[in-house]
Amino acid sequence: MSKLIEVVSIINADAATVFDLELDVDVHTESLAKSRETATTTSACRRLGLGDEVTFRARHLGRRWNMTSRITAYNRPYHFVDEQTRGPFRALRHEHHFADLGDGRIRMTDRMTVCAPLGPLGAVVTRMLLAPYLQRLLAERAAHIKRLAETTGHRS
Repeated sequence: MSKLIEVVSIINADAATVFDLELDVDVHTESLAKSRETATTTSACRRLGLGDEVTFRARHLGRRWNMTSRITAYNRPYHFVDEQTRGPFRALRHEHHFADLGDGRIRMTDRMTVCAPLGPLGAVVTRMLLAPYLQRLLAERAAHIKRLAETTGHRS
């Protein structure tokens, strides 16, 4: 069974700036510094594009995790999608949407659908532990992006 997690942020910046920050691998690792996350890309570029893959290594929930995701949809500066190709989940799809609200503000929506392995047991673990944890990570990441976009317009 899949679980949908959504985080919505209003950011005082243009969509292109926020879009680019969201695809910057170094910004991603900075936003999750507590987990000592590292990222390796297949393209050697630090800003991801359509078809690029990135492997994240980090410590979450007391254990080491590896996950590789690919950018499967890309429409700058409105929308992109990354999906797990290898990793701990049966499936993980992360949609990023950017809507212009006028007056120099955008609405950034992170919509993550996760499906854990282990059937009914995995569904319970996802609902009780994993989804709240991922919700907090997405909110922390969104707050980091918001700070960067609103203070400098780019990575500091």
